Amino acid sequence: MSVTRNASTRWTGDLQDGSGVTSFVSSGLPDTPVTWAARSNNPEGKTSPEELIAAAHTSCFSMAFSAGLSKAGYTAEEIVTEAAVDFKPGTGITGIALTVRATIPGIDADEFDKIANGAKEGCPVSQALKAVPITLEATLG
Repeated sequence: MSVTRNASTRWTGDLQDGSGVTSFVSSGLPDTPVTWAARSNNPEGKTSPEELIAAAHTSCFSMAFSAGLSKAGYTAEEIVTEAAVDFKPGTGITGIALTVRATIPGIDADEFDKIANGAKEGCPVSQALKAVPITLEATLG
């Protein structure tokens, strides 16, 4: 069984002065404006492909981490994941830094690191983004 999710973007104008609206077709989430300015320097209430990638990566990693913990017999009280997607105009995405802070009763630091790194490697979004370096800073708290 496979699941397909759909989104679309309608763009008008040139790159510098134009703008678009991204629609989350599958979920019906609110439409989100996108612009080159939001992508290259100043978001001003608009998003960018890189921010959308960051959101996808944090949610995927958090789910993969939770699954890995469950498989090992642990349940997290909380997992907070952040992603910083670096974009260099003219070059593209140059790296992704994942940061996770989690509260997990009964786990030791070695097991925590092993499961966190496994989630980083195994999450489908990480798999799709292997063309760029992905780092992970994991903190047990």
